[in-house]
Amino acid sequence: QVQLVESGGGLVQAGGSLRLSCAASGRTFSSYAMGWFRQAPGKEREFVAAISASGSITGYADSVKGRFTISRDNPENTAYLQMNSLKLEDTAVYYCAARRNYVHRSTPSDYDYWGQGTQVAVSS
Repeated sequence: QVQLVESGGGLVQAGGSLRLSCAASGRTFSSYAMGWFRQAPGKEREFVAAISASGSITGYADSVKGRFTISRDNPENTAYLQMNSLKLEDTAVYYCAARRNYVHRSTPSDYDYWGQGTQVAVSS
């Protein structure tokens, strides 16, 4: 009943920016905390950022802190990940996810609903 669709990925040079969007279906978006994860080839899916249902609390992985910003627009049922100063190691498939309650640190198993992912490729 909760469907998430990511968009906005693409190819960008190191130092550039991208904004990812996650569009959610249904009327319950505002009651869910949202997270962004990423998975590079041959690596585990890792936490990137999370935001509480109201948007009042955010958390970031150390690797992206100061470069990425998570936000949400509840009336539009959309979450965002603004990615600045991109590095080669940011290359991955990025997934948005939803859970009932916000957590400061999380693993993929903490989230119940997932989007299909969008590819981000950073080149030198």
